[in-house]
Amino acid sequence: MQEIIILNKTFVPFLEHSLIQQRIEEIAVQMQKDYATREPLFLGVLNGSFLFAADLLKNYQGTCRISFVKFTSYHGTQSSGQVNTLLGLNEDLKGQHIIILEDIVDSGLTLHQLLLTLQSYQPSSVQVASLLLKPKALKMAVSVDYCGFEVENDFLLGFGLDYNGYGRNLKHIYKLKTKNVYA
Repeated sequence: MQEIIILNKTFVPFLEHSLIQQRIEEIAVQMQKDYATREPLFLGVLNGSFLFAADLLKNYQGTCRISFVKFTSYHGTQSSGQVNTLLGLNEDLKGQHIIILEDIVDSGLTLHQLLLTLQSYQPSSVQVASLLLKPKALKMAVSVDYCGFEVENDFLLGFGLDYNGYGRNLKHIYKLKTKNVYA
């Protein structure tokens, strides 16, 4: 892995693809145990979760379904602080066991809004799986039941995470390079 440049910003290697895949496999195995007697409906939050969702479901051996919703809260490298619903739910969620799939939980605003929305559909249970969690960036108290990696409050790119729409296709995860003022 080496540095990459996207839209005049430099990103440095952070998490290698093999480590990401190993952790996704571990999460899938744990979910299979936890949902051995239940059939979950995976609910992927687009756009970022698409790679995480695909790889998780390839490793999940139980009976399940998947659907997607789309929210936005980012503009450039900063959270806008507002959550906008772009694509809604098409599923009957009453009585369902839902597992939300997120690429990253940082402010928690998107997840909080989604959890509030889902409660009105009366699911039997709702759990959250996120590839990445930024505990220090949380502005809303949200719970992540299956976490791939806890990370610092750095801007990340790759494996579904983007910078102004670019970089989602990268198989590794990179972080924005910041200038070292002590160098």
